[in-house]
Amino acid sequence: MTIDHAELTTDQVLKRDIPWETYMTTKLITGTALQLLRRYDKRPESQRASLLDDDGPSYVRVFVSILRDIFKEETVEYVLSLIDEMLTANPKRARLFHDNSLANEDIYEPFVRLLWKGNWFIQEKSCKILAVIVSARPKKQYAGATNGEASDSKSKFTTIDDVLKGLVDWLCAQLRNPSHPSRGIPTAVNCFATLLKEPLVRSSFVQADGVKLLIPFINPVSNQSTPIASSQSNQQSMQLLYETCLCIWLLSYYEPAVEYLATSRCLSRLTEVVKSSTKEKVVRVIIMTFKNLLPKGTFGAQMVDLGMPQIVQNLKAQAWGDEDLVEALSQLDEGLKDNVKKMSSFDKYKQEVLLGHLDWSPVHKDTFFWRENISNFEEKDFEILRVLLTILDTSNDPRSLSVACFDLSQFIQHHPSGRIIVKDLKAKERVMKLMNHENAEVTKNALLCIQRLFLGAKYASFLQA
Repeated sequence: MTIDHAELTTDQVLKRDIPWETYMTTKLITGTALQLLRRYDKRPESQRASLLDDDGPSYVRVFVSILRDIFKEETVEYVLSLIDEMLTANPKRARLFHDNSLANEDIYEPFVRLLWKGNWFIQEKSCKILAVIVSARPKKQYAGATNGEASDSKSKFTTIDDVLKGLVDWLCAQLRNPSHPSRGIPTAVNCFATLLKEPLVRSSFVQADGVKLLIPFINPVSNQSTPIASSQSNQQSMQLLYETCLCIWLLSYYEPAVEYLATSRCLSRLTEVVKSSTKEKVVRVIIMTFKNLLPKGTFGAQMVDLGMPQIVQNLKAQAWGDEDLVEALSQLDEGLKDNVKKMSSFDKYKQEVLLGHLDWSPVHKDTFFWRENISNFEEKDFEILRVLLTILDTSNDPRSLSVACFDLSQFIQHHPSGRIIVKDLKAKERVMKLMNHENAEVTKNALLCIQRLFLGAKYASFLQA
């Protein structure tokens, strides 16, 4: 019976018998390699561990050379499984790949090539191994260096830049169009959670438009008790959520990524998760992310608008075992209180409009607010007015449409050139369409806006809603 490569397990692969002697006869491996393999292959864990302690780099050289020179799928899968097994048992063994004795070996090349060439089993193992050995490289291997010391080597070595960019390309491709229906995305997110510590990975990831690929995975996971099968899938969903949030936290240290996060629905999704999650590690990583983002741009105002001050109070009232989380909650609480104090009424109003979800907060009908702030509406070429018009074009929410019409009518009334500006922005056609809206509140405020547009400020006092 043939096993689908996508469903192969490491244990199944390691039960195979590989004809090492035949490979030596055909000169695909050396006599030394054969001796090493005979000592290592199919031996108990303790014996393999002792061999790796004594002569680890020699085994790495043999494994890498097989992956470079032998293309038979069964053998490639077998050697990748041996490497994966060795690194899973002790992740510190990844340092063996960077031993000085391997300076003339292009240790990365086979794994980078197999990412794109192999079946899913080969791709997944290559990705996992690469992520581990790249993360274990010595500090001197900064971006731009080769994987060994052999910069004068005649053959072109695979540089760290090549490896990291190759990994980012493959991982982003998995997020867009996974090679495996259930494991492609978790594998990619899991690797990014390790690799986004790397500055080059962060920049390549943002350039590849990767941030938006992560945001759909920020969803609350149901905590209800379920049968075992779905309980396992619940656990997998929780792990995917945690690792996605971990990626966002790592990106919150990188300015270009922060700029993207500011304009996406990331913050509102994280808020939904933290509001409903009981998993301490998920709550911790989201609170740490919020703490990082709080002082940057409009994040503080957005958090206030999303109700984070109250959510933080609720979280503080819970008994958390993690001291870092307790401390981060206190710091976030203080920071949010400062933000609330600093926000002017116009800042709050602007934040509400920019988020696109309007409600009848007191400011909309406050005459003093409109008189005092009317000149602020001229900022950035009437940005707020343009966003109000976009809401009229795109929103399906009757409340947002009603408030947007009302605010336009307030602007017409209070700005000396209000009618001309609103007409120039082609508002009339958009508002006219809403006069036939099925919702009475929308039609009432659309009518008010049209009346102000045609009658002018002189008659405004008769039209107060």
